[in-house]
Amino acid sequence: MNHDAETGNRARTGGDHLPSSPLSIDDMTVAYHRKPVLWDVDLDIPEGQLIGMIGPNGAGKSTVIKAALDLVPKISGRVRFFGKPYARQRRLVAYVPQRESIDWDFPVSALDVAVMGCYGRIGWFRPVTRKDREVAREALDRVGMADYAHRQISQLSGGQQQRVFLARALAQEARMYIMDEPLAGVDAATERVIVGLLRDLREAGRTVLAVHHDLQTVREYFDQVIMLNMRVVAAGPTADVFTKENLDKTYGGRLTLLDEAAQAMAMNGRE
Repeated sequence: MNHDAETGNRARTGGDHLPSSPLSIDDMTVAYHRKPVLWDVDLDIPEGQLIGMIGPNGAGKSTVIKAALDLVPKISGRVRFFGKPYARQRRLVAYVPQRESIDWDFPVSALDVAVMGCYGRIGWFRPVTRKDREVAREALDRVGMADYAHRQISQLSGGQQQRVFLARALAQEARMYIMDEPLAGVDAATERVIVGLLRDLREAGRTVLAVHHDLQTVREYFDQVIMLNMRVVAAGPTADVFTKENLDKTYGGRLTLLDEAAQAMAMNGRE
């Protein structure tokens, strides 16, 4: 990953990205109603690491994820997962969205949700086998939710719901896990379970990219960190990148970055 936005983003073009990277983003720009949300994002995500993405509210953290997963359109840029477009690598990438974005009133059980992680292998219109249900039950057990397998998700607490969606991701048996604020609003016990799970995934050689909001735990939880404020301010090993200088740039310079991005887009529109 880049260590500095000003040098790294400009120095590396698409040809410089590692084809083996779990996720490579090459000069990606996203705008809503012609207002820039992300600007010239350029990243290589290293394999087998826990990577935290941090930044102020409105910095575009969730948008990075959604644009990479083709959930929102990009103005420009290229995204590759393990060297290929996401559409060809869906089975290798598990996504855990923000809990607030999910309809928890949908009438399904915790086991039903976990089994959804198997659909990439079995197909949407093929029957779920006993083996698939065993995989889903094992995933629920790993997150401490085996006893709630037949409970409707609407009857679960927020922390329990988050664990169930993590079980769905585990059942997918992916190589990369992308999580949008998996620790937001959960109780201390659930946070310990989730962090332990992330570390288990790393030990198994998997890659985890998680949007994170608690600056106090960044050094403890993540091997690498991406500091984002519309564009990448800094990215790399947490010990090197998570500094006061970069925090000041990330959390203190939003208006400057917005103005700079808006001016650049206006210039491109006139050319």
